[in-house]
Amino acid sequence: MSSGTQAAAHGGYTTVCAMPNLDPVPDSLPHLEQQLALIRRDAAIRVLPYGSITRGQLGEELSDMAAMAPYVAAFSDDGRGVQSEAQMRLAMETAKGLHKLIVAHCEDNSLLHGGYIHDGAYARTHGHRGICSESEWGQIRRDLELVRQTGCGYHVCHISTKESVALIRRAKAEGLDVTCETAPHYLLMDETMLQEDGRFKMNPPLRSPADREALLEGLADGTIDMIATDHAPHSTEEKSRGLEKSAMGIVGLETAFPLLYTYLVKPGLLSFPRLMELLHDAPCRRFGLPQGEMDGPHADFTVFDLSASYPIDPADFLSQGKATPFTGWPVQARCLLTVCNGRLVWQDGDLFSKEDHT
Repeated sequence: MSSGTQAAAHGGYTTVCAMPNLDPVPDSLPHLEQQLALIRRDAAIRVLPYGSITRGQLGEELSDMAAMAPYVAAFSDDGRGVQSEAQMRLAMETAKGLHKLIVAHCEDNSLLHGGYIHDGAYARTHGHRGICSESEWGQIRRDLELVRQTGCGYHVCHISTKESVALIRRAKAEGLDVTCETAPHYLLMDETMLQEDGRFKMNPPLRSPADREALLEGLADGTIDMIATDHAPHSTEEKSRGLEKSAMGIVGLETAFPLLYTYLVKPGLLSFPRLMELLHDAPCRRFGLPQGEMDGPHADFTVFDLSASYPIDPADFLSQGKATPFTGWPVQARCLLTVCNGRLVWQDGDLFSKEDHT
């Protein structure tokens, strides 16, 4: 909690949502209260927890959603897809009654077949087991039908395929209460950039150039609402076992803004106001987050030097996880100052604790 939120402040974030793939899983109020206590004690910035959809994220029985609803941003089993259509329907009906969103990690386990990178040219050429695109978009298609039936608000995490973009585009045209996000690595990388290194392994995996192009089109036409980091701070040892055996996930809180500014805004692929919409305005609206103020006790803002140029170096990260496929990428934009709830938490190389303001 401490290092993760320090990393977020270093990256310019004043608010993060914490996924429920924790120990213990926040599937009941007592378990959630343990997480809330850690947040109160250790968080450098504002942290909004997710409650899990199912107990233990096992997909078999709903969590105590009613008890947790006042304290969570939404409900998710992120890291796992809810395999049972009946359980997801019940979850949506329950969440709708509680005026909460379902936030879905869409992954059909029956289609994984032990895969760990995209089922594309790189996997075939290098003898790796692949993850097919349908494992993601097939579950999105199922869930969108449930949204039609239940009217539940629905948000899809880290979409990575062209089919996912098309499905969500059509759902929005129907007027369904649906939003989605993707992550910087799916916008800036694809399977042609893979290396035999655990730093390039995440879930969902880096997809094809056609998928990446569809995601960029989804940003341009408004199909994709947000960009989130899917920050996963695994240890060096967990990420040192190559593509096949390394843990899934990379870090992203400290690289997201400079990467997106450098490689999307500066070349003219995305306007600066649109980037702010994707990183700030849309998440605030969808999840009911406080909008940033510039002064007073609720001030929330970040200052970046947009002219500062440097290569991405994991040695500079505050996150305990250092695994990023962007090592060495030249970027422009350095976070100089982060203020959260009227309190300075980061300034040009220095962290400030709550005690520094008492």
